[in-house]
Amino acid sequence: MHANHDPAAEASPTIGFDDFLKVDVRIGTIIEALPFPEARKPAYKLIIDFGPVIGIKRSSAQITEHYALADLPGMQVAAVVNFPPRQIGPVMSEVLTLGFPDAEGKVVLVQPTTPVPNGGRLF
Repeated sequence: MHANHDPAAEASPTIGFDDFLKVDVRIGTIIEALPFPEARKPAYKLIIDFGPVIGIKRSSAQITEHYALADLPGMQVAAVVNFPPRQIGPVMSEVLTLGFPDAEGKVVLVQPTTPVPNGGRLF
């Protein structure tokens, strides 16, 4: 998760709908959250179930400011599932868990307001 984006940054250039469809954002349920003491910035290791098509994937997320490890299992989160895996220290992050910066730039996770089936695609 990239927490150092400038929230006041200018809007991105206009894209076509086909460009939007290239980014596969899915909903998943965190099944395990683990400490990540090796991370350069405070982060957790997440294991997320995206349902039968995408399966279980790993992610690293800089969400330690607003979320306790014990509160994360069972929580639904949105993630980009079609980026190539990325090595973050000793962890291979397979999906990019999505969030928005709060007023201090700390990450707040993107979540549905009502539970939805794992693997559902953002549209």
